[in-house]
Amino acid sequence: MANTDRPLAIITGASTGIGYELAKCCAQNGFDLIVAADEAAINQAAKELEGLGANVQAVQADLSTADGVDTLCEAVAGRPVEALLANAGVGLGGGFLDQDAATWKKVVDTNITGTLHLIQKIATGMRTSRQGRILITGSIAGFMPGTFQAVYNGTKAFLDLFSYALRHELQDTGVTVTCLMPGATETEFFERADMMDTKVGTDKKMDPAVVAQKGFDAMMKGEGQVIAGWQNKLQAAIASIAPFGATAEMHRKMAQPGTAKDSAA
Repeated sequence: MANTDRPLAIITGASTGIGYELAKCCAQNGFDLIVAADEAAINQAAKELEGLGANVQAVQADLSTADGVDTLCEAVAGRPVEALLANAGVGLGGGFLDQDAATWKKVVDTNITGTLHLIQKIATGMRTSRQGRILITGSIAGFMPGTFQAVYNGTKAFLDLFSYALRHELQDTGVTVTCLMPGATETEFFERADMMDTKVGTDKKMDPAVVAQKGFDAMMKGEGQVIAGWQNKLQAAIASIAPFGATAEMHRKMAQPGTAKDSAA
């Protein structure tokens, strides 16, 4: 990547969906980009993003592993990072006892372990330079027990809480931390999570471009969190006051395999 005077942003999970739209927001607002994903599609995404006037470097790496995170960090090559948009994540539907251990471990390692590893590496430099912005993609799923999505919701609950803890640890350093908390969004998430036979998998969802723009704007303003969409805000508000038993049952009706037939009700 050419070393320019433009600020540098790292966006993970940027080949499709919210991550790709976040990268577009960064490119359109004067950032150079390092975009990362674990699939070859990241290279095509980088070419498209270059059309928006940014210098773009693609990194194909498995961010659930320490080696993958190290590969991404090596691409920075000592250049100051102005913004880290830690968006990489994977979902998983179905009953926990029926899931292969390697599969749910991949969810934990991608959503939590790899995200924390990357944030610690990049944010340490931000703290030293006393400037930087971090956007973590959490979820309103973290507000409720994820019946038939138990591991995924658990990882998002972790990220939602972690983002605020880190924000307050860094409050006097010039580094801001923002948590983007989307609800169901029109991406490949549900297909990849094997949830196309569920109500939530087949219901109408938010536009990822709208979600990403709200997240980007909140990051640039240094806000602590943003929930995209009034329905998601309402759902989050209900989840924050309802008993866990009630929200677990609510989630079962959305995520239990075989509920897709009820999606039009």
